[in-house]
Amino acid sequence: MNFIEELSWRGMIHTMMPGTEEQLAKELTTAYVGIDPTADSLHIGHLVSVMMLRHFQRAGHKPIALIGGATGMIGDPSGKSAERNLLDEAALRHNQECIKAQLAKFLDFESDAPNAAELVNNYDWMKNYTFLDFIRDIGKHLTVNYMMAKDSVKKRLSSESSVGMSFTEFSYQLLQGYDFLWLNQHKNCKLQMGGSDQWGNITTGTELIRRKTDGDAFALVCPLITKADGGKFGKTESGNVWLDRRYTSPYKFFQFWLNVSDADAEKYIKIFTPIEKEEVENLIIEHAAAPHLRILQKRLAKEVTILVHSEEDYNAAIEASNILFGNATSDALKKLDEDTLLAVFEGVPQFKVAKSAFDLGVKAIDLLVDNAAVFPSKGEMRKLVQSGGVSLNKEKLENQDQLIGTENLLNGKYLLAQKGKKNYYLIIVE
Repeated sequence: MNFIEELSWRGMIHTMMPGTEEQLAKELTTAYVGIDPTADSLHIGHLVSVMMLRHFQRAGHKPIALIGGATGMIGDPSGKSAERNLLDEAALRHNQECIKAQLAKFLDFESDAPNAAELVNNYDWMKNYTFLDFIRDIGKHLTVNYMMAKDSVKKRLSSESSVGMSFTEFSYQLLQGYDFLWLNQHKNCKLQMGGSDQWGNITTGTELIRRKTDGDAFALVCPLITKADGGKFGKTESGNVWLDRRYTSPYKFFQFWLNVSDADAEKYIKIFTPIEKEEVENLIIEHAAAPHLRILQKRLAKEVTILVHSEEDYNAAIEASNILFGNATSDALKKLDEDTLLAVFEGVPQFKVAKSAFDLGVKAIDLLVDNAAVFPSKGEMRKLVQSGGVSLNKEKLENQDQLIGTENLLNGKYLLAQKGKKNYYLIIVE
């Protein structure tokens, strides 16, 4: 597999330094991507550079994932309008371990192959480096004029709303440049990759290597991923879409990909899945012939959910989707864990009812009219029950006077009422 050709058809190359392709053709090459450890989970914004490393390893080269333990204590000014919070070492180490576990789903760290992936943390080589040594050894090689010319610096300094830039942030590109130099000297790393907003920081590293050691160093960046409507990729109303199920459930993760637009699905299936070119092209043709079937979105959601979570999580997400939109059974509903249940029924009307009401059992008609206003009147509910239009927990209600007790509750505290085919109500028992 040719790495540059692979990234090109996938739309994953924005800019690369002359000589990069020749270097990769010449020998097994080591490349790295930096990851900011400000949280103990990656989000889908990180997936682009992670997929670059995955393709890089599949092409026979050696990937390094660099956790920015030192740089994470400072904060990258690229694309930011304000300084970020600084983390302590314990938090950084915790975040690093969590991130490595996630990366292991994409990269092979364990094999004894010459291109096995490595995880490094720049805190390890920065923590004992004194400020005086750093400015003497590194700072003298790059002029302030060179550093001021970087877009990330110019934008912050020229912004009308900007409060300026601290020396801490101004020095960030020197630190990132030193990472590349260190990896170049200690790991024979000749390529740094990242998003296009990192071009300035990455080329500071190639320049530092050239000036200090006259070594070979190259840069390749991918485009920043956007949505067709101009909105920010990976953001929802509730925030980032995370890879960790504690922050974004597999069901919500699956739904994010399932709900992207046609234009975005065509772009994302190339970037975020390992599906080969010919199959992707066939899927695009199939989708164009019947867009209402959402073939691209379904395949995209399947591939990424299995890659990040598991096939079991994907199947559970399908079952959960069928509960809301298909003909799922009460058994499928009862299998849902609490987080997925709440995610599936997020946005449907909810009623809170005291648990004491269920102790001796409560008639369905009293529950759905008096305790929770699912129906405006008992007369209306009787008519719909008689015509078979009312269900509780996906089971048809045969008799409006049926007693509902705590044994009927899902996860010990929920009851799902359905009026007609599409109207759901979630009763929460507290």
